Amino acid sequence: MLTADVTTPEQAVEKSERLSAAVENKGTGSAFGAAASAALEQRRVLIGKHADRRPQDAVPVGRHGWTHGDVQYRNLLWKEGELAAVLDWDRVGVRPYAEEGVRTAQVQFGVDGVFDLARVAAFVCGYRSVVPLEAAALSDGVRRLWWKRMTDFWQLPPGRPLRSRSCREVKIGSAELWPASCQSVRPGTTRPDS
Repeated sequence: MLTADVTTPEQAVEKSERLSAAVENKGTGSAFGAAASAALEQRRVLIGKHADRRPQDAVPVGRHGWTHGDVQYRNLLWKEGELAAVLDWDRVGVRPYAEEGVRTAQVQFGVDGVFDLARVAAFVCGYRSVVPLEAAALSDGVRRLWWKRMTDFWQLPPGRPLRSRSCREVKIGSAELWPASCQSVRPGTTRPDS
């Protein structure tokens, strides 16, 4: 039986406080440092506000198996209109298929705090044509990924320079995208015809 860690609100708040202290101690006074501090404070507020909506069970719903872990446009290499390679295999592992599909849809179709729900639904329909998934598994996958995004801070690990430009577009926006969108995304991933 596959289990998945569900970060507690207390763990997430404690980590965000450590990161806030690091920003304060190592910050360069940059606009990014100020934005990171504000985003961390906002995240603590959102965690408190939405803690009761986190997954309550460590056992994900639905099928699981080997997945890439980071399928997205940045990791697909194309040549003459054909897929030539899939890059970045460091996250390969066994995980719920629904969460992998939801994560891919989030990366591909969630831009600037808005999900393109028509494209999400089309993607999920295609995914489900290859990997049969029940609506309950997809709904659980949305909730689990939403809570992961709410409580993870991979964009600001200790030691990463705040002036780093890597993944800048997801560093700040990730906290804002999911809380407001969780309820609107779920129907796009779980429609019976999708």
